[in-house]
Amino acid sequence: MEAVVDFFQYFWELRETLLRLATRHAWMSLFGVLIGTATAVPVGIFLSRRPKLSGYAIDVAGMLYTIPSLAVLGFLLPFMGLGWLPTITALVIYSWLPVLRNTCTGIMGVDASIKEAARGMGATPFQMLIRVELPLALPIIMAAIRTVAVLTVGITTMGALVGAGGMGELIFQGISMMDNYLILAGTIPVSLMALFFDQILGLLERRLQLITGAA
Repeated sequence: MEAVVDFFQYFWELRETLLRLATRHAWMSLFGVLIGTATAVPVGIFLSRRPKLSGYAIDVAGMLYTIPSLAVLGFLLPFMGLGWLPTITALVIYSWLPVLRNTCTGIMGVDASIKEAARGMGATPFQMLIRVELPLALPIIMAAIRTVAVLTVGITTMGALVGAGGMGELIFQGISMMDNYLILAGTIPVSLMALFFDQILGLLERRLQLITGAA
């Protein structure tokens, strides 16, 4: 019990530093998820119309996904320097495979009879995409985005190694000093942030389902 009290006191003393680093960490994670999703979903839609090409594109994205995050940052440093840019670029790279694959798979998995019925009612390809395919594929796409959001919050800690800041600063400093309190002070906010992002995206998913269902 005394150790818990000591930790919370330690946590309170670091509150200003924690707030500053957590804010930076959250913004980097958010930008990574938003940019990754905004670019991967349209490409996934494009590839869903070209099944032969989609397999190769997903394989390439899968190869990028297997590269360790630290190596990706190392490759980007000579071109982008230190700070936010290489970190957010690495986050976008890691967000691509799940979102791209689930978007493509979700749209291609829509029942052919449903699409045929939409065509019979005079729906254009764009109307079919917006009113039929995307709403039906939404749960699969959102599952990927939620997974990416949680992973991105964790991967963002690596940005501290290239001067981007974030909660990784406390974690790596704690490791170098063998200070478990410092490691926990960096790790706990990251875990809470990941859970928060997941819950917010869950609410967004339910809201979108209501909107598309009403439409």
